Amino acid sequence: MRLGFIVERLLQLIPVLIGISLVVFLMMALTPGDPVEIMLGDQLATAEQKESLRRDMGLDLPVAERFVRFVKNALGGDFGRSFFHRRPVAEVIAERLPATIELTIVAMLIALAVAIPLGVLAAVRRGSLIDKAATVISLIGVSMPGFWLGIMLILLFAVHLGWMPVSGRIDYAFEVPRITGMILFDSLVQGRYAAFLNALHHILMPAVTLGLAMAALLMRVTRTSMIEVLQQDYIVFAEAKGLSRARVLVRHALKNALIPTVTVAALETGYLLGGNTIVEMVFGWPGLARVIVEGIYSRDFPLVQAGVLVIAVIYVTVNFAADVLYTLLNPRVKL
Repeated sequence: MRLGFIVERLLQLIPVLIGISLVVFLMMALTPGDPVEIMLGDQLATAEQKESLRRDMGLDLPVAERFVRFVKNALGGDFGRSFFHRRPVAEVIAERLPATIELTIVAMLIALAVAIPLGVLAAVRRGSLIDKAATVISLIGVSMPGFWLGIMLILLFAVHLGWMPVSGRIDYAFEVPRITGMILFDSLVQGRYAAFLNALHHILMPAVTLGLAMAALLMRVTRTSMIEVLQQDYIVFAEAKGLSRARVLVRHALKNALIPTVTVAALETGYLLGGNTIVEMVFGWPGLARVIVEGIYSRDFPLVQAGVLVIAVIYVTVNFAADVLYTLLNPRVKL
């Protein structure tokens, strides 16, 4: 891997993050509603008290000056204090981000576990009943809104059958000392297997809700890519050498067919991090996306700006990792 490529990508990251911060900042600044009025609610406060609170929150400064101050402080790791939570924004994000990352990882694993085998099987048996069934399932998965699927799962497995919990990450009876904030990982490495199973029980429905839609898309991409690869000359040559069908598919075809899948999976990971808001709200999942929505309602400018910025950093990092993974899947791809 070329060092120049890494430096170039890091330099490209700077204007992207500044642009995202500027867009979010302007959108929040132009949104109707005064944070001071929302915070005070029905409390009787004088104009002087409101002005004093506005000054303490930095809302008395011009918009341009507020943005420059935010960027300057963010470069030093200071995202300010949350208007609503009354504590540093970095603490709120550090508390909520692991839940979103954990949900994203489990949803991604479910999507890949479903999409890759189905996509390969549909490509190998192209035109068969299995291929047609996989295509229909894929179309249904892409078409189903996440909030509708989540509500249906809750009604069926939580309300009607009583098999799954409605919300939360783990039962209150379990205590897992925090290491990363991801309960599944923390409980597993500490040997708290009962807590691990309980946390897995809680995360399954929201992860399936997110993962099925992604699995439908990844399955179609994998199928199309696999069909194209199977028609290449080197696949025909490998089969002519007498290699088994399974070896040709796994060691030669699948490795190259997964490159488009990796691209889409990296893009979809960014969607899961920032676009799982509805699922987090439906299942009461205490993640970062949910707290950003709450911050928008309460006009919590520092929290929303920092939350979106963190998601943007993770999104760009995941896409960078996908570029690196290309070289492992196909050495002919040069960075």
